Amino acid sequence: MIPVYPETKVALKGKKGLVVGIANDQSIAWGCARAFRALGAELAVTYLNDRAKKHVEPLAQALEAPIFMPLDVMVEGQTEQVFERIAKEWGQLDFLLHSIAFSPKEALHGRVVDVGREGFLKTMEVSCWSFLRMAHLAEPLMKNGGTMFTMTYYGSQMVVENYNIMGVAKAALESAVRYAAAELGPKGIRVHAISPGPLATRAASGIPEFDELMDKAQSKAPARSLVSIDDVGNATAFLALDGAKLMTGGVLYIDGGYHIID
Repeated sequence: MIPVYPETKVALKGKKGLVVGIANDQSIAWGCARAFRALGAELAVTYLNDRAKKHVEPLAQALEAPIFMPLDVMVEGQTEQVFERIAKEWGQLDFLLHSIAFSPKEALHGRVVDVGREGFLKTMEVSCWSFLRMAHLAEPLMKNGGTMFTMTYYGSQMVVENYNIMGVAKAALESAVRYAAAELGPKGIRVHAISPGPLATRAASGIPEFDELMDKAQSKAPARSLVSIDDVGNATAFLALDGAKLMTGGVLYIDGGYHIID
């Protein structure tokens, strides 16, 4: 029998998702949010702080997001407040997008072997542990299964110049994805790490010589092209569909094939 697929524009109709990590209209999370919304999903959107709010609020309005809240994972209780609001207003969550990472400048710009304890812990807390915390809070809301996403990078597997301690954090994050996928899979919850190629985002601006990294990626990738936030969004949204229900625990590279090149 030939399967009948729903119309593209309603493939996620009735689904509710939380998007964490939109900073501006260049953010990977914004590309993903647009793709989710285009497929009919209803979204909750967070912003980092009052300074970021003015950049994110118009985007949340464009998404018609009924839930718009501050979320700084370093502020005690804010993560829990977001999930409490979702539980109260929606009573369910179908997908979660975690697209945040941070490392103090002194930790990110130095050698891995020189990283201080405080810088290491802060890097790991924001870039890795916060995803596990969100997964823990999202689990009881994903009553009929769901999908969890986080963002990683090629520097988790290979030594990328100037990526430094963030590569260590992303390696831990990818391992966390595998363990979470194994633990949550019996409940119908899939967990994915998304690994885009270099993108000119606000977060990337903190990496020294990032322009050179982008030039290298474009010249060496088999597709000879840099990825866009829409490329990432479309691929990520696909994994939220029922058609991807047996895909979990892996790293999806969206980088024009760069990761296969020596």
